[in-house]
Amino acid sequence: MASHGVPRVAQSRTAEEVERDRRRIEEYRNLEQSVREKVSQGQYTAETLQLITELLTRNPEYYTIWNYRRLVRQQDLAQTKSEASDEIVADKTAAIIKYELEFLVPLLRQHPKCYWIWNYRMWLLDQARELLPRSLLVPFWQTELALVGKMLNADRRNFHGWGYRRFVVSTLEELMPEERSSLTQSELEYSTKMIRADFSNYSAWHNRAKLLQKYLDEKSASDEERKKVLDEELEFARRALIDPYDQSIFFHHQDLMCTFDPTLASQTLAPNLSDSERLQYIREEKSVLLETLDGAEDSKWLYQALIECELLAAKIQGTLAADAKAEVLQWLAELMKLDPLRRGRWLDLRESLEKM
Repeated sequence: MASHGVPRVAQSRTAEEVERDRRRIEEYRNLEQSVREKVSQGQYTAETLQLITELLTRNPEYYTIWNYRRLVRQQDLAQTKSEASDEIVADKTAAIIKYELEFLVPLLRQHPKCYWIWNYRMWLLDQARELLPRSLLVPFWQTELALVGKMLNADRRNFHGWGYRRFVVSTLEELMPEERSSLTQSELEYSTKMIRADFSNYSAWHNRAKLLQKYLDEKSASDEERKKVLDEELEFARRALIDPYDQSIFFHHQDLMCTFDPTLASQTLAPNLSDSERLQYIREEKSVLLETLDGAEDSKWLYQALIECELLAAKIQGTLAADAKAEVLQWLAELMKLDPLRRGRWLDLRESLEKM
């Protein structure tokens, strides 16, 4: 049987390789059995923890074993409460949590999208929030922010990492409410840096959209300040249109265009634009998109964005002019050729327009 025109050739294995694999499987099964026996007997000891460590290092996707590790560590944390001094209790608790967090780092480097590692890490940090005083707690979360920064530098599109970063930042805001504004500003700058490194980073665009609204709300921005941020963001998005085939930038562009929809404007960057201002913005965006279309006539995203512009203008004006309708129908014809999987959607839109 061939694959992509290349015949498949059976790979022969030596007797030594077969025996080596057999031993590895046997060792793994014995290790797994030892862990299960000790946990079933309630032996939440250092030896059991070491066996669990060996098993998870071999197979971090084994979520049941993560639950076993949690049981062992819950007992360790409970035992620290019997110490006479609150300070000793806090120090020992912090040491246990720090050890566990450090144990996870090499696993996350090798398996950055493993749910169970992230789940266990979040449980550890929840324990820290519950058991530690603020003076010991804040450094843990600051370290987490640095760690997730390193992970996103290695894999900018890791959506687990971006979600975890938002979780870390929101926790730091709770712990340090006086730093809320500066954290929002620094996160906004971080998203800008990551987008400039890779315009195709949808997670960074998504994060940025949330942060922009938050930034304006936190500073109680005036309408003029909001309009200025909108202008800057539209310009930033236009520079990203250097690649008219990248859906990430068009998703962000679509978010920005909601600003000009009267029914959605209240939830956007600039909610109090006049209808004449909205129409002027739409005309400017249409001009930019048409210029980008020159030489990129096979980009379905451009046609969708152009159609969106005309339909938004019609929504504001209360009617779709005949020349605009003709343009939209022409763009729909192109879309049906470029995006046949959604042909039904485009046919429905064409039918609704023809009735107008």
